[in-house]
Amino acid sequence: MQRKGSRVVKKAGMRPAERTKSVEEIVKEARQASKGGYREQSLQIHGLICAKCGREFESENRHLLTVHHKDGNPKNNPPDGSNWENLCVYCHDDEHSRGLLGDYFGKTK
Repeated sequence: MQRKGSRVVKKAGMRPAERTKSVEEIVKEARQASKGGYREQSLQIHGLICAKCGREFESENRHLLTVHHKDGNPKNNPPDGSNWENLCVYCHDDEHSRGLLGDYFGKTK
């Protein structure tokens, strides 16, 4: 094992040459994932389809597909994608404006 000024972390179940990662590498991966890496994960897990209206997307228009956090917490990004659903920009806007519209119509005069 070679050290480059940091601890070496071993992963179980892998060959010796593949199972070591430096702390810096792990931190770098975590930072990349927290900077929006969950979008690509969600698109891979759930596919290029809006979960609300069912519209299908291609690589040319995939920028119109967004990731909605079901619990409303954008920092809650489990690797299994259980807190995400892919929504087109129109359905995503609708999802976040429902509360505002309800509040508006719920006011008594």
